[in-house]
Amino acid sequence: MTGRLPRGARRHWADLERPGHLVPPPVDTAAIAGLPEPARRWLGRAVPPGTPAWAAAELSMRGEIRLGGSWRAFSARQIIAPGIGFVWAARTRVRGLPAAGYDRYGPGGGEMRWRLLGLLPVLSAAGPDVTRSAAGRLAGEGVTVPTACLGATWSEGPSPDTAVMSWVLDREREDALIRVDPEGRLQELSMQRWGDPGGTGYGRHPFGVALSEEAEVAGVRVATVLRAGWAWGTERQAEGEFFRARIQDVRFR
Repeated sequence: MTGRLPRGARRHWADLERPGHLVPPPVDTAAIAGLPEPARRWLGRAVPPGTPAWAAAELSMRGEIRLGGSWRAFSARQIIAPGIGFVWAARTRVRGLPAAGYDRYGPGGGEMRWRLLGLLPVLSAAGPDVTRSAAGRLAGEGVTVPTACLGATWSEGPSPDTAVMSWVLDREREDALIRVDPEGRLQELSMQRWGDPGGTGYGRHPFGVALSEEAEVAGVRVATVLRAGWAWGTERQAEGEFFRARIQDVRFR
């Protein structure tokens, strides 16, 4: 995958995958026991005793993304290290033409780059607002690597089936509320994420992800069907939904 990316994103991808040749020691089950009950229910189910404490994962996925009011099929690969960074590289078609690009976040900040036909720039964005929004994305998408979520700070949620997962990224705290069913399946994640979904200026807006279905990968249970969008939990949630995907493969690192 890295050979298809521009140099900066290729280097970032390689940095995130470097620990992959080592198998980490098992997860500390005592750390799970000390979490709020809903988080303990989720991670106790998702991370069986003896599971290596994976810090990152490579994902492949297919789905639909809404661009300019239209849903477009896409395929993507992502590397994500919760609390550290991610690179999400995707391919789709715009007006019948192939488009490819990436979103990323890491020590150098956040960035989006997209091109038509591999040549014509259609989106190029960076800066403090992009970085802050990408940090919120990383904070939420950390649930795709359940073992790494033990590195977050956890607190009680507002209801018996919820808990708050917090990360400090670029000196800003990002809180993500998870909702878990009675058997420990992760069902939903919601947060106030930095962004400009309405084109009226950046700020914190309701954002969320619905998660369903499960696969067991290297002993870890992960949700494989995702729907995400802005205006989560409001009457405009259906209008704000812009992302639907199925994770097809997971490789933990």
